[in-house]
Amino acid sequence: MTDDRVISIGVLTPHAAAGPEAELPAMAPGRIVTRVSRVMAPGADGSAPATPPTSPSGLRALTAPSALDEAAAAFPSGSVDVIGYASTTTGYSVGFDAEATMLERLSQRWGLPVAGASLSAGAALRALHVQRMALVHPPWFDDELNDLGAAYFRSQGFEVVSAESADLANDPRRIQHAAMVEWISRHLDDDAEAVLIGGTGFRAAGAIEALEERLGRPVLESNQVLLWSILATVQADFEVRGYGRLFGLR
Repeated sequence: MTDDRVISIGVLTPHAAAGPEAELPAMAPGRIVTRVSRVMAPGADGSAPATPPTSPSGLRALTAPSALDEAAAAFPSGSVDVIGYASTTTGYSVGFDAEATMLERLSQRWGLPVAGASLSAGAALRALHVQRMALVHPPWFDDELNDLGAAYFRSQGFEVVSAESADLANDPRRIQHAAMVEWISRHLDDDAEAVLIGGTGFRAAGAIEALEERLGRPVLESNQVLLWSILATVQADFEVRGYGRLFGLR
């Protein structure tokens, strides 16, 4: 039986950069629609929101239940089938256990399945039987976030052979996929069994196929793993092509 559903995803994110709302529909054209609600600190003025935090302490503050529920309340009842929490750095900042608890509470509170970018990345690595991984982050990630990312995956038993910020344009709108392919291909450690491109605002999904062909290894990306997890969660039975071998596991 053909699955002809159009899946409505409620995207929760503290970040201002357009990422999942662009990449999720692009990976499954005609099958995905997104509604985006940005998480703000409790008491923030929604008419003039402050610059979204990038520090670990600022991101941890946005995991308060009141902040998450206020953002989720922006989705009218019945308007979304599933919630995608799109922030890799939040997972890094609070850690695996706290992130899992946060997503489970959201699911229970709103009566919807919830998937998160960082948890989805770990699940994808396990599904691909990857033990040794390399992390590549956008140029706006500092050393602290690189270290937190490495610690996040090491806490789950993965060996992180490298965690670096790509030396590319610091504006996500100016980063070209060809430049991503070249930089990652030149800098990837030979010991890495797979590479994870972290950061939902680092729109790298369009580089996955070229990278896998060049490297001969699985390539994961934050929005890609989030979509993979969402489709599995809602038991969507349609193919996603052109965005890496991960989708061949479904």
